[in-house]
Amino acid sequence: MPDFFNSLFSSVWAIFLIILFFGGSIFVHELGHFLAARRRGVKVSRFSIGFGPAIWKRTAKDGVEYRLAWIPLGGYVALPQLADMAAVEGESDIDVATLPPISYGTRMIVFGAGAFFNVLFAFALATILWVIGQPTSEDMATTRIGYITATMTMPDGSTVTSPAAEAGLRVGDAIRAIDGTQVADWPELLQTLVTSAGVTDDGRRRAVFTIERDGQLLDLPVYPRLSGEDNIRRVGILAAYTPIVAEVPEKSYAATLGLQVGDRLLELNGTPLLNLVPLMDAMQAKEPKAVVLKISRAGTESTITVPADRAKDTPPLFGAAYRTTFGLKHTNPITQITNQVAMTWRTLWSLLHPQSDIGISKLSGPIGIGKIYWDASEAGIRYVLWIAILVNVNLAIFNLLPIPVLDGGHMLFATIGKLRGRALPTNFIAATQSAFMILLLSMIIYVSVFDVRRIARDVKADHAAEKAAEEKPAK
Repeated sequence: MPDFFNSLFSSVWAIFLIILFFGGSIFVHELGHFLAARRRGVKVSRFSIGFGPAIWKRTAKDGVEYRLAWIPLGGYVALPQLADMAAVEGESDIDVATLPPISYGTRMIVFGAGAFFNVLFAFALATILWVIGQPTSEDMATTRIGYITATMTMPDGSTVTSPAAEAGLRVGDAIRAIDGTQVADWPELLQTLVTSAGVTDDGRRRAVFTIERDGQLLDLPVYPRLSGEDNIRRVGILAAYTPIVAEVPEKSYAATLGLQVGDRLLELNGTPLLNLVPLMDAMQAKEPKAVVLKISRAGTESTITVPADRAKDTPPLFGAAYRTTFGLKHTNPITQITNQVAMTWRTLWSLLHPQSDIGISKLSGPIGIGKIYWDASEAGIRYVLWIAILVNVNLAIFNLLPIPVLDGGHMLFATIGKLRGRALPTNFIAATQSAFMILLLSMIIYVSVFDVRRIARDVKADHAAEKAAEEKPAK
């Protein structure tokens, strides 16, 4: 029963955080339009969170209808003087002809205010994260290679030499840049690799890794392969970290070896151990050999030998649990926002680049973003704040793109009208807005299908892991 209530509380908490931060990001965006319009004397007829029929609505004394709508794909502030959006926002009984014309400057301020407020909100959240600290671990904070796979399995089931091994990368190399773009940590490294678009004349994918080895910088060409469930660019490397024993169950093989909580694994057979995978490889070798581990315990180094004549079913990690070092980093808000902007632009650039392997199906829609928030809620409020900062920066940049229906599209139409000396025909704008609204909704549905597939795949993998853990005999 306690497990049920804990699960229920976690679910309610996750839903609350999704509403607060995801819904709050949409609300903040529309609030920016609303306040700017009121400040500049623009008529506001409706403030809606969501599209379609209203779940709840009320007309206030100021004449504005406030509503919550059924389709939670964004929101809008109806501004009849600025744009005819009846096809999206519904008909209005306001006679626009009786309202005064709006200047170009006011149009740009009101249309840009939503993105500006998202950035302000992101800055406020980043300030909080700066004060309380952003969680990080050794493997996430590094760009040092801890393991290189010898081979890589392709989508068709074939096996090839991993690009990292083929290029001559080594365990211990620190990756400083990819294609000239500096990388500061492992997530940034992976995102830069995935969004890269280098291709050779014969069609092979190519990326130049700038690495630091023995105090020298080297540029190595690497030829990534598309692999994994998401079919993205990979080279076959894992991050470096120092494995630390976190749990030693009674009667486990780890207890038999004398491992204790807090032991740091330093070397494997005389070679620095920078990831747990080499230990697993050594323990699962077809021809068992003695494995010698150098460990550090309370500042004192010693060795533990795993004999070659061990039982065949000996757990590859001895039945112990491991962790790495964790900490909090206090990054100033400007740097946080700048990093998120750079990440968003890299993704947009890769979407537009003809040689990139990133397509729309790799993006996350409302369902995917909700799942990301859900996962972050389980990790802690600091992770939720980080995701909220990323979402708000993405909303700001996305809405400023010069695409009809979006704020940037409104600004584009206003600018064209300013340059040609008269506004674009109302019928043209309305038809264009309607067409792009259909395209936008279609894209959201398309992306959501892949969101659901990814969620289903993850759930299936989790269930398989749980089943395997239940069937595994205790050691």
